[in-house]
Amino acid sequence: MRLVTLRRLALIAALFCPTLSYAEGTMIEFPVSEPTRWDFFSDQVMGGVSEGRVTFETVEGQPVLRLTGHVSTANRGGFIQARTKLDAPLPDTAQGIILTVRGNGQPYYLHIRTKWTVLPWQLYQAKFETSNAWQEVRVPFEAFAPYGKLLRQSFKVSDVRSFAVVAFGRDHDADLSVRAIGVY
Repeated sequence: MRLVTLRRLALIAALFCPTLSYAEGTMIEFPVSEPTRWDFFSDQVMGGVSEGRVTFETVEGQPVLRLTGHVSTANRGGFIQARTKLDAPLPDTAQGIILTVRGNGQPYYLHIRTKWTVLPWQLYQAKFETSNAWQEVRVPFEAFAPYGKLLRQSFKVSDVRSFAVVAFGRDHDADLSVRAIGVY
């Protein structure tokens, strides 16, 4: 039943998100138009002083998740993020994360948490670049590196439990818009 639902979601995504590419005929999209699926976190949960927010807008007739704010490394901080949890494990055949994004020319990150990243500072991360024009970014799972101690160098795709778009690691103003995000 769940496999049929995932295939239907892939078909719907193909019809409504023509900018996304598909590998092996499968794509799982995580809707940016559903605010209840996304949580905002900042380093304030651990005493940092970064400030930001996630808004859900319509740009050029399409839903967009927008992450904005000021990232500060003061007080051992340095991040703002929008994170979504997965309802079900990803298929082992998934190859990476695909996004349609635009930003302020700053680099941003994707963070992945697995069933083995139990401490708040444990995650896998990969960097991606932005420009002020919409662009498709593919980040293969092999590009993710462990962040934090006691993690393996790689992870099983089926162990992924959440992923996030993140402004991270340095003092800067963040402005990242995400029109589509999924797993290819």
